Amino acid sequence: MGKRKVLTEKQIKNTPLPGPGQLFGVVKKMVGNDRIVVLCTDRYTRTCRIKGKMRRRTWIRLGDAVVVELWGFQDETKGDIVGRYVASQKEWLREHGHLPEWIL
Repeated sequence: MGKRKVLTEKQIKNTPLPGPGQLFGVVKKMVGNDRIVVLCTDRYTRTCRIKGKMRRRTWIRLGDAVVVELWGFQDETKGDIVGRYVASQKEWLREHGHLPEWIL
């Protein structure tokens, strides 16, 4: 097991926020085959896949805050995970009102 990456206050403040067509979500269930069930901030539960460049570089666990990019033709049921937040970034998002209390 490697060392944990400790983020400085400056790195936490520079946390990227979702762009157009993206929203926050929290991982609820690991399905397998790079698919994850995510509860999004618009109150939909989506089956999301991990984007190719993130597959082997980023490990996603239950309870992690993620950025979900919606599919254009199945917005309510499918999406892609394009980013993950570490615990300190998740806490910063919650404190500044980006992540609602009911989603955690």
